[in-house]
Amino acid sequence: MARAPLFLAREGYRRRRLADMARVLPVLGAALFLIPALDAEEGLGSGMLIFLFSAWFWLILASAFVSSRLIRAVPRETDEPSGEAP
Repeated sequence: MARAPLFLAREGYRRRRLADMARVLPVLGAALFLIPALDAEEGLGSGMLIFLFSAWFWLILASAFVSSRLIRAVPRETDEPSGEAP
């Protein structure tokens, strides 16, 4: 008698990990933006501003990557037959 597989389907697992990453990105962004505020004793210097804009840039790229992968990972509704006429 064959046993059921112990592991989850690869596509569903990846979709859930991408959704988890999408939930963590705002928290990571808040932490990255608070670093200069914690370190700024006499105001924001040019190095801290460069850090803020580079963190902002990388967060935009990461969110674009995650959203594009999530859009591709969503199961298509067109695979199921619908009751409507074409």
